Formats: sequence, C-alpha cells, structure tokens
Amino acid sequence: MVNRKQHVTDVGPLEDVVIERHYIPKLCAREVQIGDFVRYHYNGTFTDGKRFDSSHDRGTPFIGQVGLGRLITGMDRGIQGMCVNEHRRVTVPPHLAYGSLGAGNVIPPDTTLIFDLVLLDIWNAEDKVETHTLSKPEGCVRTVQASDFVRYHYNGSLLDGTPFDSRKQTYDTYVGQGYLIQGMEEGLLGMCVGERRTVIIPPFLAYGEKGYGTTIPPQASLMFDVLLVDLHNPKDDIIMDNQVVPESCARKSVVGDFMRYHYNGTFLDGTPFDSSYQRNSTYNTYIGLGYVIPGMDKALQGLCIGEKRRITVPPHMAYGENGSGDVIPGSAVLVFDIHVIDFHNPKDTVEIRVTQKPEECNLTSAANDLIRYRYNCSLLDGTLIYSSDHQEKPPETVLGTFRVIEGLDEGLRDMCVGERRVVIVPPHLGHGENGARDVPGSAVLLFELELTHIQKGVPEGYLFVWLEDSPEPIYQAMDLNKDKEVPLEEFSEFIKMQVANGKGRLLPGRDPDVVIKDMFDNQDRNKDGRVTEDELKLKVDEDNEKLRHEEL
Repeated sequence: MVNRKQHVTDVGPLEDVVIERHYIPKLCAREVQIGDFVRYHYNGTFTDGKRFDSSHDRGTPFIGQVGLGRLITGMDRGIQGMCVNEHRRVTVPPHLAYGSLGAGNVIPPDTTLIFDLVLLDIWNAEDKVETHTLSKPEGCVRTVQASDFVRYHYNGSLLDGTPFDSRKQTYDTYVGQGYLIQGMEEGLLGMCVGERRTVIIPPFLAYGEKGYGTTIPPQASLMFDVLLVDLHNPKDDIIMDNQVVPESCARKSVVGDFMRYHYNGTFLDGTPFDSSYQRNSTYNTYIGLGYVIPGMDKALQGLCIGEKRRITVPPHMAYGENGSGDVIPGSAVLVFDIHVIDFHNPKDTVEIRVTQKPEECNLTSAANDLIRYRYNCSLLDGTLIYSSDHQEKPPETVLGTFRVIEGLDEGLRDMCVGERRVVIVPPHLGHGENGARDVPGSAVLLFELELTHIQKGVPEGYLFVWLEDSPEPIYQAMDLNKDKEVPLEEFSEFIKMQVANGKGRLLPGRDPDVVIKDMFDNQDRNKDGRVTEDELKLKVDEDNEKLRHEEL
C-alpha cells in the first residue's frame, strides 16, 4: 500500500488539486495522459464526509476523456498520471470544481469536493492492438495468416484483471473472415502453434460503446491470454517430412498393398492421442482403398519397407469438424510419426534370391524328397523369430506334404546341398492374418536358408519305387527260400536288400519297418500273413489296371 500526497502546483493546498495516492500497482505499463479515455469508479464526498455521488451506488463506472474540458478542471488534473487499478483521493477546491455557482441542489456554492477513485481502464483513439509474446516454440515454420482456421485456448479479462471468459475447450474459428472481434483477428496473426501471447484490445476494436451482455461493460479494453493449439488452412494438403529412407528399397507401396506399420499420433501442439507402440501391435490395413482416413491413405503410398516419416494431416483429410469420439476434437490437425514394418500385395508370390550355390549341382530338391536344412526366420524389420541354431537337431521335412508353410516349402525346392537362399514369404503363403506363436498376423517373413541333405522321395501315393528294372520274375526273387510263400520277414529282407544295393527307394521320412509293413499289408490281400504269387501285384500295374477300368 502507498499513501502519498501530491500537489499539482506549489500553490496552497486548497487553491489547487491535492492528490493522495493510496495504492499504486507494482506494474504500471501506462499512465493517464491528456486526450486519453478513462473508465473509473468513484465516491464523491464533502469535507465533512457526506457523500454526494457514487458510481459504485449506480453500478456503472464513469467514462470520460481527460484534459479536454469534459471533466471538471480539478478532476482533469487529478486523474492524470494514474495507472489502472491505482486508488487515489483527489481533493478539488471550489474554483476547480463548480465554483461559486455550485451544481443545482447537489453541490452548494464554493464547496471543496473529495473524490476517491479507482481507475479501471485507459485507452486512446490512436491505440492499436497490443501483443506481447510470453513464450514461443523453437522451429516455428508456419504462422497464422488471414483465412486460416485456428483452435486456441484463452482467458479473457478486463484491463483491471476482472475475468469475463474462459473455457476448457478450444475456441475454433476462421481468422480474417469476420467471425471474431477485429482486435482478436489482428492479435492472432503471426502466431505459431504452441505460442502463448497476451493480446490487449482497445474498446473500439472490441465491443465498443455497447459492450457485451453483462460480462463486458461499454467502452472496455480487453486483455486475452492466448495459447494457440492448432492451425490449418482449408486448402492444405498432407505434409510429409523427417523422412528416413533405408539404403535399399526394392519396392515402394502402391494402392492395394497391405501394410503393417507402427505410429505415434499427436496433435500439432505435441499432445499425444494414440500410439501403436503402447499397444505393442502394428496397425495393419490395405492402403489406398478407404480403410483409413484419406490423409493417411494418401501418405502411405510410395513408401519403402523400413521407412520412417512424419505425416501432418489437415482435418478435412482426417476426422473433419466432428472429430472422433472423446479422443479427436473437431477440426484437429493430426501428426503421425510412422515406421513401415512391412507390406505385401495379395497377388505376391514367394521371392527367392540365391546367395550361394555350389559349382557342382547334380541333385536338387523336389516334391516328396526328404530334406534337412538350416534357417533363420525374421520379420522384415530384422526381428529374429526362429532359428535352427537354437534346436538340438537340424529340421527336416518331406517337400509337398504340408509339413511346413506353403511359402517355405516352395522356397526349399530346386536347391542343391550347400546352396543358400533368402526367401521372402507373403502372409497368405505363410501364417496368414492370424499369425502363429511369435509371428504377428499378416506378417511377411524372411528366411535365410541353407540345404544340408537330400534324400530323394517317391511319387505321391507310393511307398517304394524301383530305381532299376525290377527282377524278373519278381515273385521268385522275393521268395528267398523257394517255398512259394513270402511272410513279412522274408518280404522285409528282400526290400531292404534292394534299398541297400541302390536298386529301390523307400518313402522317406518314416520308419522303414513301418513303411515295409504297410507295403506287405497291401500285398497280403487275404490277410493270412503270407503273400502268394497270385496276390503279388506291383503298384504301377494296379494303377494301369485301374486306369483301364475307369476308361471302360
């Protein structure tokens, strides 16, 4: 609190205005000067303390212009140099008030008047909108221009600090098209998203003589604390920047591809609204077909696997004026930092790249062959899923028997022992939309393969094939003890002897004794435990006989 007496001149205290400054604000950006307009409350009393007038009683502050004879001379002098929110007592001698005539029945002649003042507002007809930047983000690449659409938070107060408006939600509007008071239109220009500024607006650029409702009095200067949250123009397209493109990019995404990608989603001010990383699951979708917002649909085309980029999507290419639920406000610009994990097309086939091949390659893998191989299986982002190095025994499979995923089966064919390959398998030839243990749904798989062993197989439906002409007559050769019947033991010994001599081949991948027992059971047609010459028929002869029967 400050209590000072000040005489405007050196004349005696009752011959000129006497000013007592009861309270002076610590911050005083502006003092009243001649020509300024002021708005203030006052109590007017005589020297005996009797009140003759009060703006407080009327509930309406006094509004006037200083120094141009529109106030009594003593008040013209007494109010000069005041700050907003300053409290003064001004003692006005009669000759600077209403003199020897007085004022009707209210002010007697030759009366000294005392005014207790509090200044609420000050402005000048030459004033312009005043802006003060309180904080501003680094790297501001775009500022508010006329015709932009903005979203901002604000606190509104009168010049004396009396609040009149504040809201939890943003105020959303076009700039420069007459939707705002003129002073706010000017005050928002040049702002960056994330910038905070104070905007001071004189009354004639705000609500003027009429004020606004019960909250903003006539001729009130307005002060707004503004935080810009969002900014776009209806003509905006998506913006793509911060690109990190892998050195190798054999293919770029196109309409119709199915893509798996991670993303962080934020608003322009950096506030996050969604993240696939937090869910620990990629976002998977077809691109260019309307399954995602138009801006993202467009931005996901022309990317490489492994590429990272930032995508800024204006609201008319995102969720528009309505937003999305409680997460995306209306007219919000969205920013996505994406990382493409993989993509494929439903028409893709298995991609095979030979990385090493022996100089001599006389034998290659084919359907029905038993093979052994080494492998590493990874996602396209390099994440290792499986490796044969982690298994006790090298894996083996019979090609064409659906023991491995279709794409791997295809990738293992026509290989030489010692050959190495990189095989890329699209999900529809892998584990599909559902994935498998440790394999995400719709994941493209990359296999690094090395073939270590081939055991040639037999045609589908066969248990044994001859590699040379069979003995003639075969039954006599099979009847080792010449007793005209062949039990299982004799049958088994004969077949094993043909395999050992390289004359025949058993179905690989199964216990030879089980395979031979199946062969014997097929020939022992009366199930008496012995094969006779009449029962014995080669499968090729059976197939030919069946074919002739079907033709008939």
